Amino acid sequence: MMVSSHTDALSRFGHALSDPTRTRVLLALRNGPAYPADLAEVAGVTRQAMSNHLACLRGCGLVVARPEGRRTRYELTDPRIGRALGELLDLVLVVDPACCGGEAGPSITSRREMVR
Repeated sequence: MMVSSHTDALSRFGHALSDPTRTRVLLALRNGPAYPADLAEVAGVTRQAMSNHLACLRGCGLVVARPEGRRTRYELTDPRIGRALGELLDLVLVVDPACCGGEAGPSITSRREMVR
């Protein structure tokens, strides 16, 4: 049964990464927690679309929502997810160095700094 649960877990991870917006969200959250409005801005989608993507990522077990008063902050469920994404990105760049050219876009922090 262990193989089945491993397969299911990796399939959920693959499903999350299969959408470019969800991938951008996960890459942005590697830099730290963020609010949905900020994530929507970075990803270039509406807040409603971001809400749907965050629900999917929560369902996959990759992000958690932390209520903060009237707002909700999102973060990676475990720091190892961020490290795994970094390792996966490094592997993709080894396999095809020309593939990505900064496609993940700026982090939330750098986007805020650009606005200032």
